[in-house]
Amino acid sequence: MAVISLVSFGALAQSTDSSSSTPAHDQTPPQAPAAAPSQGQVTVQARIKARREARRAQAIHDTYGHLYEVFLGGGYQRFTPGPTLQRTTMYAWDVAATRYWSERLGLTFDVRGNYGTAFVGLNSTSLTRPAISHYDFMVGPKYRFKMRPKYSIAGGVKGGVAMSNFASDTNGFGTKVLGLYPDGTTYALNANLIGEVNITPTLSLRLAPEYMATGFGSTLQNDLGFTYGFVYRFGRQ
Repeated sequence: MAVISLVSFGALAQSTDSSSSTPAHDQTPPQAPAAAPSQGQVTVQARIKARREARRAQAIHDTYGHLYEVFLGGGYQRFTPGPTLQRTTMYAWDVAATRYWSERLGLTFDVRGNYGTAFVGLNSTSLTRPAISHYDFMVGPKYRFKMRPKYSIAGGVKGGVAMSNFASDTNGFGTKVLGLYPDGTTYALNANLIGEVNITPTLSLRLAPEYMATGFGSTLQNDLGFTYGFVYRFGRQ
């Protein structure tokens, strides 16, 4: 009996040690993985994005799909009226028409008149500030390289002729005695960067910084300025 009791006691102790050495199971339930978007949700998002892109593309076409545009505005330029004279400010009217072959590329015809006062200093006459003017007739390509429904950025280059009227306010003394370039017709070259803000698909506001080169007096005048005004578009491509 004693032997049986000892054996039973030993088995019970061994069983207790085994169960105590067994690690307890983690009672925290496993975290469920994040649910992936369903095929239906992806399809809805894709449709919304496609409709948004379609509306944007249509707005761009409605704005820039016109065949013609007309620009009416003014200009500002710092101009050298004579070989030894200081630069003077010229104010201008500017009218331009563009014919487009695509939403980006067109051909511009530009006519403008520039008016200012030359500061000629003391001389043998009583004239120190004669009025001067010149007129430019140019043509060249225009290219829109950024188009948005609300605005666009374009660049253009033009070439043509410039006609001066420097002697009309000299009281018959002529341009030479006042240090002005002689009247004549010469070349005109223009390069500009055109920014436009759209008010409606057919009407916008323009501001265009520019470089202007002319050859009055057989010399090169390098002038900087800008034009500004309204653009009206019409016709459909």
